[in-house]
Amino acid sequence: MGYTLAQKIIKAHLVSGEMIPGTEIGLRIDQTLTQDATGTMAYLQFEAMNIDRVKTELSVAYIDHNTLQNGFENADDHRFIQSVAQKRGIRFSRPGNGICHQVHLERFGIPGKTLLGSDSHTPTGGGIGMLAMGAGGLDVAVAMGGGTYYIPMPKIVKVNLTGKLNDWVAAKDIILEVLRIMSVKGGVGKIVEYCGEGVKTLSVPERATITNMGAELGATTSIFPSDEITRAFLKAQGREDVFVELSADEDAVYDEEINIDLSSLVPLAAMPHMPDRVKAVDEIGQIKIDQVCIGSCTNSSLFDMLKVAAILKGKTVAPNVSLSIAPGSKQVLTMLSLNGALADMIAAGARILESACGPCIGMGQSPNSKGISLRTFNRNFEGRSGTADAGVFLVSPEVAAASAISGVLTNPQTLGKMPEIHMPASFLVNDNMVLMPDSPEEAPSREICYGPNIKSVPVGKALEETISSTAILKVGDNITTDHIMPAGAKILPYRSNVPHLSKFCFGVCDETFPERCLKAGSGIIIGGANYGQGSSREHAALVPLYLGIRAVVAKSFARMHKANLINSGILPLTFANADDYDKISQGDGLKLVNILDTVKHGTKAVLENTTTNETYELEADFSERARNILVHGGLLNYTASK
Repeated sequence: MGYTLAQKIIKAHLVSGEMIPGTEIGLRIDQTLTQDATGTMAYLQFEAMNIDRVKTELSVAYIDHNTLQNGFENADDHRFIQSVAQKRGIRFSRPGNGICHQVHLERFGIPGKTLLGSDSHTPTGGGIGMLAMGAGGLDVAVAMGGGTYYIPMPKIVKVNLTGKLNDWVAAKDIILEVLRIMSVKGGVGKIVEYCGEGVKTLSVPERATITNMGAELGATTSIFPSDEITRAFLKAQGREDVFVELSADEDAVYDEEINIDLSSLVPLAAMPHMPDRVKAVDEIGQIKIDQVCIGSCTNSSLFDMLKVAAILKGKTVAPNVSLSIAPGSKQVLTMLSLNGALADMIAAGARILESACGPCIGMGQSPNSKGISLRTFNRNFEGRSGTADAGVFLVSPEVAAASAISGVLTNPQTLGKMPEIHMPASFLVNDNMVLMPDSPEEAPSREICYGPNIKSVPVGKALEETISSTAILKVGDNITTDHIMPAGAKILPYRSNVPHLSKFCFGVCDETFPERCLKAGSGIIIGGANYGQGSSREHAALVPLYLGIRAVVAKSFARMHKANLINSGILPLTFANADDYDKISQGDGLKLVNILDTVKHGTKAVLENTTTNETYELEADFSERARNILVHGGLLNYTASK
């Protein structure tokens, strides 16, 4: 029996465990990336480990999230990250150089390597055949120190692509179709591997769009083979020397299989407020729109931008529409400016933003109240845009550009003949915005720069024998990390200051939550299915830890958030009987009986409801390593003990 592509890379990097789905494996990590919204905390944690220099083959620190500097906080964070990067052997991608995933794909990604990033869309690297995974900052810090990265061995899902996309149908429509089939929780515990003859019809930027948004499936990662298309992309970037041909064995066995005929797809859109609420554009109809935003790590490549420019050329944006465009990297922006495409966008009335995440994480460009916004982004969670009552639709660049001209949601197939897009044989390579680190000889004299907004990392406490508390908050299914710890221009500057950040925790669900937690001193959160879906931000665990949360009891958890809770020393427990969720009310007294012994030995936990005198059985299914981390009160304590 042969191996899938993902299994081959896992096997080559396996440090511990066996490739049996669901059992814990440890992986050697070749490359890491961080961004500034999660990076400050990751580097504070790295500094706490007292390691002189990173041990990876390559680590890159990107500044791409908190680039709106309306106070000193973001600038201080950037200075801190730059100083750590130079001292510890990390390359530093300066503000303006581009979005981490776009730049890493262009300049640093290597087929067959493992990549761990403190951003949930790190799987973008799967577009060139990397095993690229998102994780919490602490896991990335450990990997930078040469430590092993631990995950449950995923199941492998084969998505077999046949046929070829019709004109005006895009890679975005492929991943929206996969989301429609699998849902936002259908990929949990799985790697999505793309195969079939249809793969050869897709360029690397198109593949990267698909693997990027695979994060919305809850998948561990997504991956494409490395083939002649990959070689051509790397050659155009002047990096053909890193090319390795990689594919699954013909007799590889998959746990699941999905078949998609590319020729059957039509332009699609994900409706508010979830990426899997997918319908055909024609089915939704020509609704009036207020805003169009084109860019993000999903759709900001040169290929995407050239398509948009071709549609906009000679046209004018509709009077009722605000159109903003953010090229994904300095390379893309420079090439657009040199070939005239940027001028076509500007002439049409587009507002050109810097090469950064921007509106995708609520950093500017919030829609008007009750506005309808079409975005080529990857997430449309409620309130993520910065406008609580806005309706955000996720669409392809083709749908976005066509709609910006018409003023209503528009199927681009109505525009007639599709423009031919010719990609250059070589890209403009200029890495002058990537700073190389100090040499090992120079590094000791480098001073790390801390700002007044940079506070210490919250640290958990050792697990007690029994936890007595209350159900401080009860929430439903598909609670995202945006619900727990929102993004946006008003909040992101405080990612380095957990005490201040805590004021916004669960503000989307209950504005009184932080105050009630501080008053109570401790609490247990009751959650529904897929609790913690979305980003890798460990702040969604660190802030509840600071507020006194000792455990989260849910129907099920998203992979990255469960790992972040464990790393922080918060117990993630699941109902043995999902119906018990309905029996607990917010405010009920709760007691986790003999929980220390339960976690140590991996037995089922018992939750007592001291208000109703009921008891509920909970699953405490953790690996031996996770049990030890929880007993010590988090990964930092556990690491210190060793």
